[in-house]
Amino acid sequence: MSIAPYPVQVNATLDPGMSRWLWLVKWLLAVPHYFVLFFLWVAFAATSVIAFFAILVSGRYPLGLFDFNVGVLRWSWRVAFYAYGALGTDRYPPFTLADVPDYPAHLEVEYPRRLSRGLVLVKWWLLAIPHYLVVGIFVGGGTWALWRTVDPPTQFVPGLIGLLVLIAAVTLGFTGRYPRQLFDFILGMNRWALRVAAYAGLMTDQYPPFRLDMGGHEPGGAVTVPSPTITTPAPSTRRGGWTAGRVVSLVIGAVLGLISLGFLGAGGIAAWATNTQRDHTGYLTSGARSFTTASYALTSDTIDFGGSADWVTPGDILGTLRIRATPKDPARSVFIGVGPEAGVNSYLGRIGHLVVTNWADGNAHVERGTGGAPLAKPADVHIWTVHAEGTGTQTVTWQPTSGHWIVVVMNEDASAGVSVNADAGATIPDLGWIAAALFAAGAIVLLIGIVLIAVPLARVSR
Repeated sequence: MSIAPYPVQVNATLDPGMSRWLWLVKWLLAVPHYFVLFFLWVAFAATSVIAFFAILVSGRYPLGLFDFNVGVLRWSWRVAFYAYGALGTDRYPPFTLADVPDYPAHLEVEYPRRLSRGLVLVKWWLLAIPHYLVVGIFVGGGTWALWRTVDPPTQFVPGLIGLLVLIAAVTLGFTGRYPRQLFDFILGMNRWALRVAAYAGLMTDQYPPFRLDMGGHEPGGAVTVPSPTITTPAPSTRRGGWTAGRVVSLVIGAVLGLISLGFLGAGGIAAWATNTQRDHTGYLTSGARSFTTASYALTSDTIDFGGSADWVTPGDILGTLRIRATPKDPARSVFIGVGPEAGVNSYLGRIGHLVVTNWADGNAHVERGTGGAPLAKPADVHIWTVHAEGTGTQTVTWQPTSGHWIVVVMNEDASAGVSVNADAGATIPDLGWIAAALFAAGAIVLLIGIVLIAVPLARVSR
């Protein structure tokens, strides 16, 4: 029974007589390719988004973008075949998107005349999920998050391809021979992964088969391996093509497009915050946090507002700051103050106190000092720039200036055991202008990126 060829053709030939131990340093030799491929895959993602909308509107994948993305897959396959995706050759991969007839690894994707507008909405995520699970076993997915109760790490989990390539490499090192059956199995898994990559990249509507087609050559497809004696390529039937300059232009355009999304996203967040998140007094306020310590004081970490020579300091951007603290015990009187770092450190000295090192994380605290009670009540110490004390919610507002500052919350009588709910806010008067500037910067960067993508694409298409 013959097998119909899949539109994605992945072929490779195992090189005889490979070096026994060159594989130990191929990770280093391949670094230039990994560097280039990082940017090529950024461009691949950007051009796939453009292709998505083109298919949705016209049902066609722009030919210039299709050629580029096939070239990225082809380049990636050559590097994987040379390095730790297969270790099938010692011949260094060429730096080109085009097919190299006498290189032992090849990839081609049949250009689709028409593509389904409906499938483009779901095939790259929903329909491909079963294949993603299989490919994840093959390639390992890089890292898997192993959630634990404390500070969960991200742990590397090797894929089946990596394990089998390691076995093949060790065998090659000690015997001088690459096990043929391992090679066929590794090629089958790589072929499966590349078919899924092309399908998820919107290059075909034909669903990848759940079939491990092992061996160096595609089943059911005609495989032509050009003679290595051919040194002069035949003239291209199309003018231009993806020259190095056009590839660089497209890659830079794609990177600028991603940067512009960062600007536009930040501008959107700033606009949303300034228009919807201010309270009735004009402050942007954090959520209330609960803080408790058995020691004598709660303090912030040092707040650095820059030097007097700075053109713009954080204080210039934040406007007026407001800090509020409410004792959990209504009968308690609480003190809240802001003072220079040197004065606060002199007052607290070795007195036990809790430093809040991360306001957003209620658990990010550091205990400091082991001495007894403070020698004076906080209100009697003349180090504070602003302060307030009493029962109920206490509030201080402050126009920050350059310098290093610390916020302190204590019981008014300087007794141990401080327990409060606190929040902080700022007016950030120029937030609207900041949002507008971010939108403008994002629009300019996006326009430049579009031009850098459109110009080479137009020339290739021509």
